[in-house]
Amino acid sequence: METLAIPVKDAAKSLGIGRTKLYELIGGGQLQTLQIGRRRLVKTDSIRALVEKAA
Repeated sequence: METLAIPVKDAAKSLGIGRTKLYELIGGGQLQTLQIGRRRLVKTDSIRALVEKAA
């Protein structure tokens, strides 16, 4: 099964950026997240779309 969402820490690591920059991308609508309880997860398809858009 494909991973649909990953924790913020892992998303920042996979993009090679810090958590502050990641939250800027989330706030700017460039990355989509979902919240389950107190935990925020970044949707992996939005990470792929961001990388493809930058390429």
